[in-house]
Amino acid sequence: MLTIILILFPLALSLATLLLKKEQALRFFVLGGALIEFGIMVAAFVQYRTSCHCQLLFRAGWLTNMGISLKFGMDGISLLLVALTTFLVPIIILSSFSHTYRRPATFYSLLLFMEMALVGVFTAFDGMMFYIFWEMALIPAYFICAVWGGNDRIRITFKFFIYTFAGSLLMLVALIYLYFSTPFPHSYDIQDLYAAVLTPGEQTWIFLAFFVAFAVKIPVFPFHTWQPDTYTESPAAGSMLLAGIMLKMGIYGMIRWMLPICHVAVHRWGPAALVLAVAGIVYASVIALRQKDMKRLVAYSSIAHVGLIAAGVLVLTIHAMQGAVIQMVSHGINIVGLFLVIDLVEQRTKTRNITDLGGLALKAPRLAIFFMLILLGSIALPLTNGFVGEFLLLLGIFEYSALFSAIAGVTVIFSAVYMLWMYQRTMLGPANDITAEVRDLSRVEMAALIPLIIMIFWIGIAPGFFLDTALPDVMTILSYAR
Repeated sequence: MLTIILILFPLALSLATLLLKKEQALRFFVLGGALIEFGIMVAAFVQYRTSCHCQLLFRAGWLTNMGISLKFGMDGISLLLVALTTFLVPIIILSSFSHTYRRPATFYSLLLFMEMALVGVFTAFDGMMFYIFWEMALIPAYFICAVWGGNDRIRITFKFFIYTFAGSLLMLVALIYLYFSTPFPHSYDIQDLYAAVLTPGEQTWIFLAFFVAFAVKIPVFPFHTWQPDTYTESPAAGSMLLAGIMLKMGIYGMIRWMLPICHVAVHRWGPAALVLAVAGIVYASVIALRQKDMKRLVAYSSIAHVGLIAAGVLVLTIHAMQGAVIQMVSHGINIVGLFLVIDLVEQRTKTRNITDLGGLALKAPRLAIFFMLILLGSIALPLTNGFVGEFLLLLGIFEYSALFSAIAGVTVIFSAVYMLWMYQRTMLGPANDITAEVRDLSRVEMAALIPLIIMIFWIGIAPGFFLDTALPDVMTILSYAR
């Protein structure tokens, strides 16, 4: 029952938000609702960990003659991603309090609607429901970026929509084909789709359709070209939603749907997909070194990091799969923290250009400290969350191929180079005309950053809590894929 509440509650909040007119009351209503949603998630997490270790299933008939049911649940993998979603949304809402949005009720309503859709994606145990929520998540993302984005938002958001919608159509075709391949009476139930009888040739086409759909969303090279522009032109909250949560839909789709259904094709074509993922790591890392815009640098950094996660999924080793799951959570925390700090810098200086900044630590020491702590997680320093995931990923990829592991490892080196370079040029050195009057963090801004810092070190110091939550279901997925 908690699973369906986690879906319906933000939907109800989204609709109720449209009725509120006063912006101050609206903000606290939205934040309070998002915190309640997180509280429900904590209750589900406690129930899963302490009593049942079940899938917290909810099932009801819907279009039964078409094999579609309202089947939702949470295993260990889903649980971590729903927890990530409900944890980050209140932080994103709180960080938006320093902005004044036109039509704020619409903005916050779309944000909560997107939370509902994301939770639906991570909990859907019916193929058609997965697709419906997948598409629903695209709608608020499009409008948040198109209405409240930068000067070039219309062209860039249209490109984002075309890329993701085209990939989604391929996935829909694959799901319909799978439906007719299930035992009669046909069904979109996840277990029935897993049991679909497919020839190696059929699996190849299903694999290609799924891979393109998920690779666009992640994004994996060369399907990434929409991402840097979209992240750069989106409002801060939109960038955080897209990078922190939405791109995890693609990696989750690979794990939940592609690997178990296309296990033969994954062994046949997975190495080619792995080459693309690893190539993207190197490509994005090199491009990031050349960036002057802080937001764009972090966008390319994100492509490199998620390329490593995708590579970990494709090698089908237990260490890499565990690393992929925990790194999805860690990447979400770190990237939201980075975009939040960049937004705070831009609010104070009216620029994101690295060469225009300098000496911010002299005027805003708390901001510099928080920035450094988040940076440490992003560059995978030991005892931070990034280290756990990247170590397991590189170990698992090494078990598959030492060469691929060595090439993928450049993400760690390059990440340290461009992240520390960005920190040095923006935070250290003498202040200039732009940074001379910068104020330090307010209490509200610190309240948004502190939970991220706590999670960075909690996962880094005690990762077993999170790894143990996902381990049984990771092993189940691998048993299908092998």
